[in-house]
Amino acid sequence: MTRTTLGAAALLMLTLGATATAQDLLIRDATVHTATERGTLERTDVLVRGGRIAAVGSGLVAPGATVVEASGRPLTPGLFGGITALGTIEVSLEPSTIDNAPPHGADAARAPGELRPEFEAMAAFNPDSVVIGVNRVEGVTFAMVAPSAMPGASVIAGQGAVARLDGRADAALPASRTLFADLGSGSAAAGVGRAAQFMLLDQAVREARPPATARDGDFQLLTPNGREVLARYLAGGRIAFSVDRATDIRQVLAFARRNGARPVIIGGAQATQVASLLATSKVPVIVDPLLNLPGTLDQIGVSLENAARLHEAGVPIAFTQLVSPTHNAFKVRQAAGVAVAHGLPWDAALAALTSGPAEIFGLGAELGRIAPGYAADLVLWSGDPLEVTSVAEQVWIDGLPQPMRTRQTELRDRYRPRTP
Repeated sequence: MTRTTLGAAALLMLTLGATATAQDLLIRDATVHTATERGTLERTDVLVRGGRIAAVGSGLVAPGATVVEASGRPLTPGLFGGITALGTIEVSLEPSTIDNAPPHGADAARAPGELRPEFEAMAAFNPDSVVIGVNRVEGVTFAMVAPSAMPGASVIAGQGAVARLDGRADAALPASRTLFADLGSGSAAAGVGRAAQFMLLDQAVREARPPATARDGDFQLLTPNGREVLARYLAGGRIAFSVDRATDIRQVLAFARRNGARPVIIGGAQATQVASLLATSKVPVIVDPLLNLPGTLDQIGVSLENAARLHEAGVPIAFTQLVSPTHNAFKVRQAAGVAVAHGLPWDAALAALTSGPAEIFGLGAELGRIAPGYAADLVLWSGDPLEVTSVAEQVWIDGLPQPMRTRQTELRDRYRPRTP
């Protein structure tokens, strides 16, 4: 066995870059939070072979493997960063670096009707974005890269997918592809009333389903490509609806039932008011546990206890951050800790950062758990991973140690006063 320090492993990865191949890895004597039915395992070893978890148990032996001594520290699956624009936004105030918004017409009167489901945010994904590294060193190894409709645009923002954040060019996971719709008073099409928003969705459904009845000169919401894309999502595909108000959530569930889509609720400030319906329908909610005061009238009644109440009702949940969700995606870990402080069981909070989002986005057999056969996306922590005072000491993706330096740490070291 080859023993190595965490710093040496990260330096090796930084030197080799993304072309490195996975080596056998043995993490010994860790407190392993598996995010499975096995729960937390004390003084446990995790063996990684070929980028996959090969074994989880005690006293594991692996000749020739790199050994990391955890000394009882927590080991978790890599964390989900939430609904983000990672890799598609670099500087929020510089338009030339914002690539996740679909086009919309210059005619403001027509703009809300221009639905572009064919827009794909991942087409502009930059795996070398410095924003990714800033979040990865905080334990974030995968995130949804979602489109974001610009103000005055349509109720359908386009398509997104979960990306793995290790610098690979083919970062998108096809099984996670999701169509995004933006509804309610906070919608990009907020100038269009709620009834009109659902009217536009219903008309788009009629256009997407054969037989086509449009005549030359008829106004069409969708392009031919857009009709093909929407038709696929209406055949059992996943559509994520950004919506807060309880009555709008009911409308979304009814729309999905009528049209054969699998809905996901993002935000859901008033989701606790329809928790039993969501649980019965097995519809997940991606919630921001830091949201406490209403920012809009749609969010009246929101509480730091929302995550706990939804979980208790049996609603599948995952976490995101609605304020600065890209540059500060790593704050989902703090959000999880807040949810625990307001009644959510610790294991459920960890699941909402790991196995929960993996299940929601069709990756439940691949990511989010420490178990044989799963991708070896792992994080070794200095302490309780849901405490803000803890730090990620080492991150692995597919068993490869990720560099634990970013542009921020380099600037810090460059300008920090040197002590004599």
